[in-house]
Amino acid sequence: MQNNPHTTLVTAEAPIAADTHGGRAKCLQRLVRLDLPVPRTVALSFDAVQRIAKGELPDITAIVSQFPEGALLCVRPSSEDPDWGGPGAVLNVGMNDKRLEALSDRLGKDAAYAVNTRFVQSYSVDVARLDPDMFDDVEGEGCQGLTDSLRAYEAEMEEPFPTDPAEQLAAVLKSMARAWDGTSARLLRQAKGAPADAGLGLVVQEMALGLGHGQCGSGVLQLVNSDTGLPQITGRYLSQSQGRDALEGDAAALYLGRDPRGPSLEELAPEAFEALKTHAALMRVKLREEMQVEFAIENGELYILDGVRVARSSQAAVRIAVQLAEDKIISRAEALMRVQPRTLSELLHRQVDPGAERNVIGRGIAASPGAATGQIVFTAADAQASASRGDPCILVRRETSPEDIRGMHAAHAVLTERGGITSHAAVIGRGIGLPCVVGASNLRFISSKKQLVTKDGKVFNAGDVITVDGTRGEVLAGAPKMREAALDESFQKLMEWSTEFCDIGIRANADTPADAQTARNFNAQGIGLCRTEHMFFEPGRLTVMREMIFAETSEDRRAVLERLLPMQKADFKQLFDIMKGQPVCIRLFDPPLHEFLPTDRAGQRVLADALDLPLSDVTRRIDAMSEYNPMLGLRGVRLGVTVPEIYEMQARAIFEATVEATETGAAVVPEIMIPLVSAKREVELVKSSIDAVAATVRTEMDASFDYKLGVMVETPRAALRAAEIAPNCAFLSFGTNDLTQMAYGLSRDDAGRFMSDYVQQGVFPEDPFHVLDTDGVGELLKLGAERGRSAQEGITLSICGEHGGNPESISFCRDAGFDYVSCSPFRVPVARLAAAQLAIADNIE
Repeated sequence: MQNNPHTTLVTAEAPIAADTHGGRAKCLQRLVRLDLPVPRTVALSFDAVQRIAKGELPDITAIVSQFPEGALLCVRPSSEDPDWGGPGAVLNVGMNDKRLEALSDRLGKDAAYAVNTRFVQSYSVDVARLDPDMFDDVEGEGCQGLTDSLRAYEAEMEEPFPTDPAEQLAAVLKSMARAWDGTSARLLRQAKGAPADAGLGLVVQEMALGLGHGQCGSGVLQLVNSDTGLPQITGRYLSQSQGRDALEGDAAALYLGRDPRGPSLEELAPEAFEALKTHAALMRVKLREEMQVEFAIENGELYILDGVRVARSSQAAVRIAVQLAEDKIISRAEALMRVQPRTLSELLHRQVDPGAERNVIGRGIAASPGAATGQIVFTAADAQASASRGDPCILVRRETSPEDIRGMHAAHAVLTERGGITSHAAVIGRGIGLPCVVGASNLRFISSKKQLVTKDGKVFNAGDVITVDGTRGEVLAGAPKMREAALDESFQKLMEWSTEFCDIGIRANADTPADAQTARNFNAQGIGLCRTEHMFFEPGRLTVMREMIFAETSEDRRAVLERLLPMQKADFKQLFDIMKGQPVCIRLFDPPLHEFLPTDRAGQRVLADALDLPLSDVTRRIDAMSEYNPMLGLRGVRLGVTVPEIYEMQARAIFEATVEATETGAAVVPEIMIPLVSAKREVELVKSSIDAVAATVRTEMDASFDYKLGVMVETPRAALRAAEIAPNCAFLSFGTNDLTQMAYGLSRDDAGRFMSDYVQQGVFPEDPFHVLDTDGVGELLKLGAERGRSAQEGITLSICGEHGGNPESISFCRDAGFDYVSCSPFRVPVARLAAAQLAIADNIE
């Protein structure tokens, strides 16, 4: 047995590995090597279990012979990763009349009959696959309970209950092997991240009964709290019990350490308790992990039955990894590798408590993580009014527009009927850390009645309380219990260590001082994208902006923009002051002008009054500005070329803010980005205009300053013609949201309606707005990068679309030689950790 690689006695030297026998078998071998009191165990390999599933049994007699005569056995699953699960353990294999008699002498008849009855019922349900309801009529205990259970089995199976231990063991092994190959088990473990062909090992272990006349029982212990990760002895112990009975809510279960709430194992069996703590501490050091120890006590003697990785919340996962590194048990690099980037997303925001009841009324796309509860409001104005009263609210819109920005800032979460992962609501939500669910098409939004109607007809009115879970993409009725964000000291240390290993720059997309401060708090290495148009939607500025749009001549437009200039300058100076000399990349005005105009008749009437114009003139002008496809119309650099006064005003505001910020703080070198470029001549025209403004400001303010001019590459043509464009630029920043939209011919706001069907049917492996399409869009990125650098060797390359915070996209950018990625402020920690892990993985390889 010791030399058989497929059916081997677990010894210190046995040929056992996690990828051949599973994690449980390997852990038991490590415990044996530590000389811990582990009951005798035999491990079956993945190959052996596969053969068992096909009907090819190993030498069962040889397995049984490895255990003392009359020993009862336990069979447990041993998958490669314990998180992948497996069939339930089967205890007390080998019970028959002979064992019953021996146990009766040792334990007493009642206990012996209870063990036998438990085995008969467990075998019937878990091995023979009989309906557990067949035992509903078994009411008696002791001999009567066993007799009734055996009678029920025999009536259903039309054969006697097996009494040969080898026959019982063979049946248990076959049942567990076949269960692992079942369709439901396969789908379940795939949902947990296991490959479809993941293997299962089995371990056969001598039972430590936990039953007897002396101190006997079973339980589990761990040295940390699973929710917080803080040191705390937790677990339960139940006298006269087996397996994990202590965790099943039995009122008789004891605490482990002394506890004012009730009796404890420490008081009942102090020597066993001290030994258990010592063993657990040794396992933590030698197995380099916080472990939950499953144990049994038989007549005062302690046995370690198993060790599994402690289940943990996101907060605990970070704290455990950091503490293991602080205690020199693992390295900092390994601590970083042990934390999943998505774990940080959960830490950064409030979440619905995992144990809370979830009354789901609708589902959509999980667009921005976190959860929030509030009263339903249907307009941005109502959201602001609600915030002024101190009432939390959920902003519900068919889809949001730039006009809703203030309402989004006032709301606690946003829910939209339309939109995808890069829709306006999603991008802004992630930017300001606002939970957001978009594309909730199974809810009906009746704005005129201010109602939400669920699929089954339930109506939610304005003022009703709902919860938006942007992590799962669900809408819940009522106010479930929440778990608060946890940016504790362990999180900060993990972020510091990430910076040590990170080899690609991580910047933040930030449009406001609040965004910039968040980015600064998360140690972003600058701002990679500042969308200036959001600054124009402040109430005091929107009217001025509309005046500019209605101005008839260039002189009139300049006159109106003069009033916006000091506001823009103040915005930019705030950003520069917050970032303290770190780079700030400012994108010049991008959206089509019609987005600033009211679409409803009431709003148009208000605008006509404000501008002192006939309503007919206002509506005629708005109609004249409408476009069939405004996202591909007069916006971005096209607006800068045809209405140059806007870019001139913004350039002046940037340069004047640069001079003032440099005088009072660190030197500022602003980066000015031209959006939606597709031709070399566009860059030349804008560059010439901005250079002229810079020269004027230098003269007027008698100041010297530098700046960098670059291009946002978001059209396929700009990527393909990057060699022509690059000589006029200091940087190329790829806007992957629009680039993906144009490469696919997909509307990023509408694709959410059918994207899940496309992914499910294998048209796309993932939503290309969520995970960068490294084949198609990635080829445009590579071509643009290669051609840009061939024309200008030192040009800076980056991406500033929402893909910048995605670990797979960061991997692509590192491989392609990009200098940095930029993402929403709340995704900066995720991006930093992902980048650090990629760098560590490269060094390991």
